[in-house]
This record gives sequence, C-alpha cells and structure tokens, in this order.
Amino acid sequence: MAKQHILVTGGAGYIGSHTCKVLAQAGLEPVVVDNLIFGHRDLVRWGAFEEGDLRDSAFLDRVFQTYQPVAVIHFAGYTYVGESVTDPAKFYANNVVAAMSLLDAMRRAGCAVFIFSSTCSVFGMPDQLPLSEKHPQAPISPYGQTKLVVEKMLADYERAYGIKHVVLRYFNAAGADPEGECGEDHDPETHLIPLALFTLMGRRNLLKIFGTDYPTEDGTAVRDYIHVMDLAEAHLLALRHLLEGGQSDAFNLGTGQGYSVRKIIQVAEAVTGLTMAVEEAPRREGDPPVLVSDSSHIFQDLGWKPRYSDIQSLVETAWRWHQNRHG
Repeated sequence: MAKQHILVTGGAGYIGSHTCKVLAQAGLEPVVVDNLIFGHRDLVRWGAFEEGDLRDSAFLDRVFQTYQPVAVIHFAGYTYVGESVTDPAKFYANNVVAAMSLLDAMRRAGCAVFIFSSTCSVFGMPDQLPLSEKHPQAPISPYGQTKLVVEKMLADYERAYGIKHVVLRYFNAAGADPEGECGEDHDPETHLIPLALFTLMGRRNLLKIFGTDYPTEDGTAVRDYIHVMDLAEAHLLALRHLLEGGQSDAFNLGTGQGYSVRKIIQVAEAVTGLTMAVEEAPRREGDPPVLVSDSSHIFQDLGWKPRYSDIQSLVETAWRWHQNRHG
C-alpha cells in the first residue's frame, strides 16, 4: 500500500522539520513546501521538497496534483512579535493571505484535513492562569491577531466547504531532536534558551533579562517551555484524530509548569558547566509576568503526554545541537 502524503508548509523550519521526522517514523510521507526565507534546505531529510510561495496558486495546484496529500500541516508563517508591530502588512500578507491561498488550493484539490500551527499569543494578556482553551481571545500584537484571523477562517471554511481542522496553540517551543538531526536555527534568534546558550558559547557578550520586577518568585517573567519533539508528536496525534473521523478542535500545548528567566539561566549554566554575563533591562511592553498552559484538553482527548519537556532535557538537547551546528 502506498504511503499517505502529508503536505508540510514551513517544513524546513524548526518545528516543521521535527514534525517531518515524527511523520516519517510513523510511516507517513511528508512533502515539504518552503520558500527558504527562514527555513534551511539541510533540514529537509524525510521526504520530497518543493520550494515556492504559498500565494502562488499555480505552484500549489501543481504540488497538490503531483502528491495528492491527504492532509496539510501548516507551519509557514512569520513569528517575530516586535516586527509585526512595526510592519503589520508583511504579517497579514504572509500569515493570513498565504493561509487563505493554501486553503483555497485544498478546496480545488479536494483535500479536507488541516492542522494549524497557532500560538498562545491569540489570548493576549491572561485574565486567569493556567490558560485553558476557554480563555477569551484578545491578541495584543498584529502577530497574534493574524493567527486568530486564520483560526476564525478555519471555522468558516469548515462550515462552508467541509475542511476539518485542528488548531494547536503553542506556548514556548524549545530543545532539539535528541538524535541531533534537526534543531533550532533562527536568524535573528529571539528565544531565551538559544540566546542563553549562545552567550555561554561566546557568540554573544551577555544575556539581557527584560524585567526583574515582575510579581513572580524571583522577579523575572515565567514561561511554559515545551520540547519541540513533544510538539511534533502532538501534530501526529492531531492528524490521526482527523484522518480517523474526529471532529475539528483547538488545543493548548504546554506542560503546565512554568520556569522563570533566572531559572533557565541557572539550568543552562549547570548543564554546560559555564557561566554567563547578564544585564538587567526594563520590561518589554506587552510581556505578561506569567504564561502557563492548561493542556488537560489534549491530554484527555488525544492522549498526548510530554515525554521530553523536563527543563534539563530541553536545555541539554538544545546545547548538543548548537554545539554541533555552531561550535
């Protein structure tokens, strides 16, 4: 029996490449579509690769005709929150218009299963913690707004055209493939764990701590970190759920455990045996003191359990990857 093709947009990126590996291990055939603006060609290792723009309908029609995928997992999107404030047009074009172009190509091809890479940024400033799926959605950045627009578009496209979807709202993705085949390689890099590791490697002079006066145990912001392989596993479970006839749904993806900036620094120094210089800086506008997920919905409905997301594994796997990639 021929393997089922799964179209993975942004599959040359961080979470996309790990998900392609998990799909291939499950006997599926990923087909990566990426424009390589942020993706890396060498991270495409588990299936076909098609370079192109999602807003190019002729390109998409050819890809759908060639591979006849049974589902789409959509990672492709811009994610820099600060840039979304200064250049929202870029984010609406890439995150909303491209998603609509992709959904319309699915309609033309008769493909009716869509897994969407969303974000906890759709909730905005938390009213209550931990954050469940029932929390009001009030994004405070154009980035969060673009993701919410696509979530709403998916509900409308299901009602009108029958395309089923699962929305996965990530908290803080971190770590790397324990076997070292893929990992995080952003330029520019904005995530705390790689920035801390780059400082320890001597690639940066110091690490800035934005805000030390939050109402938290040590005064620094607290976040819910989830290992990228656990995220990838959640995409596979969501895909199976829909392919086996399950209903459309949205799930928050985190561990329910928060770690402060100072705690991450402490763990990174312990893992590496090195010390880093830090500089305390004012809070960044719009940064909540604490963001922690209530992921009980995906635990119960899809049977998802994080396997790699203890903070030690997160930092150790990331450290190995960055040493091999940049050391």
